[in-house]
Amino acid sequence: MILKYVFYPFAFFLLLLCFSGCKPKADAFIRDSQGTANEPVMRFTRQYSGTAGSADSGAAGEETTIKETHVSTVFELPVIGASGYAAIDLPLYLAPGEHAVIVDNVKAGQGFTILDEVNGYWYITVNNSAGWIFNRLCMINIPDVIPSIVHDNTNTYSSLFRSSKIEIPNVTGTALYNAKDFNRRLAREEFIAPVLYGMAEKLYNAQKAALANGHTLIIYESFRPHDAHQIVFDNFTELINKNAVVRQGVTSGWFTRNWFIAPAPYNHQRGSAVDISLGTVIDRITVTAGIYQYTHVARFSEFPMQSAMHELSGASAIFTEPMLSSDNVRWRTATFLPNVTEGTKILFKYMTEALMSPLCSEWWHFNDLEATELAIANNVLGKYQIEKSYSLPVN
Repeated sequence: MILKYVFYPFAFFLLLLCFSGCKPKADAFIRDSQGTANEPVMRFTRQYSGTAGSADSGAAGEETTIKETHVSTVFELPVIGASGYAAIDLPLYLAPGEHAVIVDNVKAGQGFTILDEVNGYWYITVNNSAGWIFNRLCMINIPDVIPSIVHDNTNTYSSLFRSSKIEIPNVTGTALYNAKDFNRRLAREEFIAPVLYGMAEKLYNAQKAALANGHTLIIYESFRPHDAHQIVFDNFTELINKNAVVRQGVTSGWFTRNWFIAPAPYNHQRGSAVDISLGTVIDRITVTAGIYQYTHVARFSEFPMQSAMHELSGASAIFTEPMLSSDNVRWRTATFLPNVTEGTKILFKYMTEALMSPLCSEWWHFNDLEATELAIANNVLGKYQIEKSYSLPVN
């Protein structure tokens, strides 16, 4: 169930316009949004030379301008103009509130450019319609709003997954899916790394803490499509059944195979998990984008951890005892295993202080339990591919 939001007074005005024959236009518009002292006041102008409001909004061949007189945002770059993706099928409303008139429906996995934000809703154009979508059941592309974070999604070009250092057939060294595109906001090819919107602020808080100490987060994976996860699950399960060394690596101590590869849907498919490492910044550049400035990490050195990234065995565990990934209490008093490195402990501190929860069997995996709860309640399955960036440059 989508959370209830107050139906704001100006929505009645929009409804009257609708009933009198007026309809939002997706091909060219100028819109002002006046907020309270706690809300952003934004102005944007959008004009298309391509197909207006298409699923490819923000693609090359369109002339688009966004002008902002004031934006209040917790991120390095504004949400306005960033890439968003519907996590499930969602209604598109005439006004920001779930009791408003529905003007269209947005399919799960559909991408779009975020054009405005008011009280839990984004204004978007899609399928030749313009309207408001509930943003907590949407994902946002991390590089668009937190560009200082380093990304290296190895599963998109050469998967690192191994178990007891043994390659997993049809997985290790292969590209499991595509998630890289030209990012117009950053003016470079960049990985697409979506997470549910509620998780993005927590990642930003973790990155702020890391940068303040000369460190940076390194995201290896965020959203993982259902099909890619199934490839790993099936081939890893077969390897466990056939290889005694691999089987021992995932079943010794308190471990079972599900601690290292669980059936879908899992939190990566829900957009509420990241696989993440930590680096020391060697060289940073301050980049100016419109009225904003952000840090670009040009060079870094990754911390040594107790195992390689995506080593699916007990070597990657961090605690002396198991605890459910949904348990947000027990890990606070848990004891680290002797092989846990200083890098793991520092990463753990940044992520948990930003209100994300660890996975006791994998030092790199962290969940946003609040986002996970919402995703489970709304049956987010991740049965789609996210391969395109819709971001716009900041002016």
